[in-house]
Amino acid sequence: MNVTSPSDQEAVGSAFTLAAMIHARDKTCEATSRIAAEIRPGVTEGRARAIADEVLAAMGMERLWHPNVIRFGPGTLQTFRGPFQPDYVLQGDDIFFVDLGVVWRGHEGDYGDTFVVGTDPDMHACAKAARQLWSDVAQRWRDDGLSGNALYQYASDQAQARGWTLNREVKGHRVSDFPHAIYQAGKLGDFEQAPCPGLWILEIQIAHPKRPIGAFFEDLLITGNA
Repeated sequence: MNVTSPSDQEAVGSAFTLAAMIHARDKTCEATSRIAAEIRPGVTEGRARAIADEVLAAMGMERLWHPNVIRFGPGTLQTFRGPFQPDYVLQGDDIFFVDLGVVWRGHEGDYGDTFVVGTDPDMHACAKAARQLWSDVAQRWRDDGLSGNALYQYASDQAQARGWTLNREVKGHRVSDFPHAIYQAGKLGDFEQAPCPGLWILEIQIAHPKRPIGAFFEDLLITGNA
């Protein structure tokens, strides 16, 4: 489909409902927490991806709409399409993130969060900072109706002010009833309008200023979203 206008970029299918989108979001969030709870020191990154498959199958997922992405340690600096390190073993003090794209009731759930094992203060601060930055940017959208590109400029400015580096390659994206790809083109960070609720994933990925670690958080933009 050739997308030429903002309205085309927010098109949905006949099956789309906001309630189903929120259900898909909630199920994917639950799956992320369940998977993270099974990842402990001594587990390899490759085994963690297998754990994700097992948890999602047990939860009765319909299908994946994007591959499970789980990254450990220095891999937390990699983007969605970056290389994996399947033999990397999670250490006693370490950081990892889980990024899932799962279809439930015909709608696309997409959720990601960062987790820390051990007591490393920089890692805990990094994970917390990604969540807080996401929350602050989402609130600016709710309060002020900023466009997608303005949201990411705000995110970049705020990350820098707080001592972190925002990965500007990670710009957020559309979701919808499956498959959203036939309805849209472009990224949230390039969208020149205020995004509508229930259609866009705000992604935040930050890097520590001195250490090879990062953190990732993503969630659906909806009014009243925690």
